[in-house]
Amino acid sequence: MELATGPVFYRGLLPVDVKNVKPNSKGMHSLPKPVMVVAPTEEGTYPVIVFLHGCNLANHYYEQLLRHVASHGFIAVAPQLYWMTFIEDDSRDVNAAKQVTNWLAAQDGLQFVLENKFKLNSVKPDLSKLALAGHSRGGHAAFALALGLGNPMIKLALKFSALIGVDPVAGKATGCQVPPEILTFKPRSLDVGMPALVLGTGKGPEHVGGPPCAPAGVNHAAFYDECKPPRYYFVAEEYGHTDMLDDDAPYIVDKCMCKRNENGTKNLARQSMGGVMVAFLRAILEKNNEDLKAILDNPGLSPAILNPVEHDLA
Repeated sequence: MELATGPVFYRGLLPVDVKNVKPNSKGMHSLPKPVMVVAPTEEGTYPVIVFLHGCNLANHYYEQLLRHVASHGFIAVAPQLYWMTFIEDDSRDVNAAKQVTNWLAAQDGLQFVLENKFKLNSVKPDLSKLALAGHSRGGHAAFALALGLGNPMIKLALKFSALIGVDPVAGKATGCQVPPEILTFKPRSLDVGMPALVLGTGKGPEHVGGPPCAPAGVNHAAFYDECKPPRYYFVAEEYGHTDMLDDDAPYIVDKCMCKRNENGTKNLARQSMGGVMVAFLRAILEKNNEDLKAILDNPGLSPAILNPVEHDLA
């Protein structure tokens, strides 16, 4: 059956390239963490989104999702905050995300990478239009950063204007939050200082033999409930916590860790989440809410079922 999807749910018209950049590689003196940069290759100046990966996941597992976003006119920077950890404290991730954000504007920062790694002299980052996003534990870290948490000695040199949580998770249960604890279980109590988009999955709270990947009480529903407006909320009802990852993510990540959609249609999850992200970023960073309004008015435009769909502007 042909799907009646909106343009943001298709890959955009801009060609995209991807580079993985390591600290201390040629010319890189101040880069604090390895980063994957996903950028349009067509001449232009583009808003930037910093994307934080989930718990014990690799930044390159999100390449297809971020290619979708970049193809619509955004530059994505996804740091590898750590490779494997059993430390249940996001404070160091928040600090690392701050450092990566400050690196964007450095002499060897994002513009340097575009010119010297991509060989793109006519592609420019617009750091005045900056968004912050994260998946799972990375979503929690993104919210914590937006709330001004982390080491107070590390000051942000740039300002974020939009926040996205992709199936964010704040811990194992309401009584077992990951530090820094941010959920207060009081509606509208999180003042993140910018419009927020919360994307959830319907199967995230379900079990696969062990604890769920996105437990009820500390998952997307709680994040949205506690966000102060303006806020937007979309749930991919038939998909699981890792269904937005690339198809070639390791078997244990893709098949064993979390409840997932069994129909082999992860591409629809990526299209739907990527499309909503693009619409939100256009509305907030570029003051063009046409696509976001269209999805809010008709969620059936999405390739995957979005339910619930909510927004609160006041």
